[in-house]
Amino acid sequence: MTRRGSRRTKKNLERAHPVKIRIYDNLFTAQAEEMGAVLGRLGFSPNIKERRDYSTAIFDAHGNMVAQAAHIPVHLGSMPLSVKSAIDSLELSEGDIALLNDPFQGGTHLPDLTMVAPFFVRKKDKSPSFYVANRAHHADVGGMAGGSMASANEIYQEGLRIPPVHYVKAGCRDESLHQLLLANMRNPKEREGDLTAQIAAIKVGGERLTELIKMNGEREVLDYAQHLQEYSHRLVAKIISDIPDGVYSFKDSLDPDLGSKDAQPKIQVKISIKGSKAHIDFSGTSPQLTDNRNANPAITHSAVFYVFRCLGDEDLPSNAGCMKPIAVTIEPGSLLDAKFPSAVAAGNVETSQRIVDVLLGALSKAIPSRIPAASQGTMNNLTISGFDPFRNRQFTYYETLAGGTGASAASDGENAIHSHMTNTLNTPIESLETHYPFRLIGYKVRTGSGGEGAQRGGDGLIREIELLTPCEVAFIGERHHTSPYGLKGGENGKSGSIWIKQKGKKKRLPGRFHGHLPKGTVLCVETPGGGGYGKKRETLRSRRA
Repeated sequence: MTRRGSRRTKKNLERAHPVKIRIYDNLFTAQAEEMGAVLGRLGFSPNIKERRDYSTAIFDAHGNMVAQAAHIPVHLGSMPLSVKSAIDSLELSEGDIALLNDPFQGGTHLPDLTMVAPFFVRKKDKSPSFYVANRAHHADVGGMAGGSMASANEIYQEGLRIPPVHYVKAGCRDESLHQLLLANMRNPKEREGDLTAQIAAIKVGGERLTELIKMNGEREVLDYAQHLQEYSHRLVAKIISDIPDGVYSFKDSLDPDLGSKDAQPKIQVKISIKGSKAHIDFSGTSPQLTDNRNANPAITHSAVFYVFRCLGDEDLPSNAGCMKPIAVTIEPGSLLDAKFPSAVAAGNVETSQRIVDVLLGALSKAIPSRIPAASQGTMNNLTISGFDPFRNRQFTYYETLAGGTGASAASDGENAIHSHMTNTLNTPIESLETHYPFRLIGYKVRTGSGGEGAQRGGDGLIREIELLTPCEVAFIGERHHTSPYGLKGGENGKSGSIWIKQKGKKKRLPGRFHGHLPKGTVLCVETPGGGGYGKKRETLRSRRA
């Protein structure tokens, strides 16, 4: 199928006006932001409504990203592969919406359900001019454990795999498919509400594109979708050219693989800078793991996209053009390109954070004054599920917990916030206790967990939850055996930990835990602090001594 816009070459594009480029950047981004606002308002689960664990974006006729809302970096950098997978797998017509989550066919991990819809300027057009898409993390998509995030060994254990399928056809939802999905998911009413919110957001995206084309004309809108990408390409090329030519390497270890007591998996990278181009080579990274911290190329590209976009001094438009000057090499069969049927649930949330750590570590050797020390390096994934006797229903709770960010040459790190590949919020206490059979015992900054230095790393947090009914609990975290690194003489941040308190006794759990806990158990998560930057200055008292 020939896609609309494929004939619009550089030669016949309208000449770009610099002011209009910025105007269209804001117009397209505002449309994506409105899609996100609709999804957040209409979502049923606290994970969508409160934590805002979703992302929205607009793509051109070829599946290249034109604009994204400021949502979740790990979603947005990887969503283009989902869109292209949907385009390649399905014939999408007016009123259709594709649904997918399969990590081996464009997805990231199974809880992230992605919807993709074509946009036609005229109903008689044979091919779309744009695509609109969103991705939302659902609190459960089936599998061996509530929340679909337990430490599995193969993807079959993680939940329902959905290849690109027609979820909506000609404006009508496929009810047979819909019921099949809900039959395999815990708390189906909540899942149905969140899926319906995603459909509503898709419709708003199409309506706003229609208004934009009516206002400015088809040709101009299509042209500036391309100009924006070229503009971002030039800006990122300039960012790379400002980095000294050379080869910069770094590696960091993950926590031990539970399948092998001696294994200390590593991620390593070699960044080669030559002129305005960069080559990111992850060769030498450990082979795929027996647990679920494996990632796919979409996750790895997403982390690279995020890091290089962060290097920009100005408001760099976020679109496909950002990756044009960057080549990425990943070894097949490594934990960054795991092969089917590897488990991958934590690759999206944990390994993505650690890829960022090694990329920043390598760049700190090239441009040390611009790169911060390591942030917490984990998302601290906590999933709790069971039967709620107070509300007479099944429940699944999922949350990622904030930690400390790394200090930089310019400032201390931030305390207890989400960083890098996540951009969600913590679930408010009122919402948590309203929706789930929990009581929050403690919620505070973990004072002193940030690394010391001329600039201090940010502190993590401590969250204590009492279970008011027997629950199935799964936790996946990193930096329990390693520490977020400091830079330029700054100290490392403190590692994280998870504890349970039962009948006055305290017991430490492993960083990847799955089990059933009785009523009255208090679950305590201590998240890592960020690394410090620079050697700590002598105090006046120490000099006098």
